[in-house]
Amino acid sequence: MMSTKRILVGSNEIVSQTSYKANCTCLAGKYSINVVFSGAADYELGNRALRLHPENFIFLNSDTNYSSKIDSATQVKSLSVFFDPCFVQDFEYSRRSESVLLDNPFDYKYENPVFVESIYPLQASLKENLLNIGTLLNSNTTNQMLLQDCLNDCLLNYYSIYNTEVVSRTASLKFLSHVTKSEILRRLCIAKDYIISNYNKNIRLDDIARTACLSINHLLRTFKQAYQQSPHQFLTTFRLQQAKYYLRNTDYPVSEIVDIVGFECPSSFIRLFRSSFNITPGQYR
Repeated sequence: MMSTKRILVGSNEIVSQTSYKANCTCLAGKYSINVVFSGAADYELGNRALRLHPENFIFLNSDTNYSSKIDSATQVKSLSVFFDPCFVQDFEYSRRSESVLLDNPFDYKYENPVFVESIYPLQASLKENLLNIGTLLNSNTTNQMLLQDCLNDCLLNYYSIYNTEVVSRTASLKFLSHVTKSEILRRLCIAKDYIISNYNKNIRLDDIARTACLSINHLLRTFKQAYQQSPHQFLTTFRLQQAKYYLRNTDYPVSEIVDIVGFECPSSFIRLFRSSFNITPGQYR
């Protein structure tokens, strides 16, 4: 059984879906923020296979053709916000300095910005925006001005996350050429996305490196520069974050959660959880 709600907000669109099984082939044309609040969804972007989990989102450019698939034993709640390129262009324009906006309001070349497509952490402000949008959609609101404000806030918070996850991490790479930095960061995002998409499997370092088209040594060195931790540490941190999600949102026993997120032993997981958060899984729940 599938339930879908959608609304047009000017030339933008919001789609909320609850389902166990769903398939969608999406044509290029709009930027999009895609999130799941429960369960997981699979995305294919060319030769990249990504799995989206709760507490994360995928941002896609307007010229990206992709497909998404849901095939789950548990209910998956998803939300997608599609931004018309003109809306994003206007947002880009509004970010220029006040003096430029006042002195040369028409001296601006409108172009579609190109973002690094990746899985990003769903931080508090953007999560609140998206939950609010979902609530408004379910309430069948027709208040276009309110919805436009919500979409503007979404972009504002996305840009903040992008600045942290892409701009700042690119700057932290120790190369002289900005072009080289940008290309390495793009490949590191592919490596990071591979880790996230396969976090509960037995991931091999050479598989990560091959997926990102980097040597193992190059991957280890540059990943540490960009993310301040090794790929293995990043994987462990992500598994712990997903364990926290399951502890908060399900009644699964700890032993089952350990298996779901890819840890091997409940006792070692409990020790790691306690040393990381100064609280046991049972107390956290």
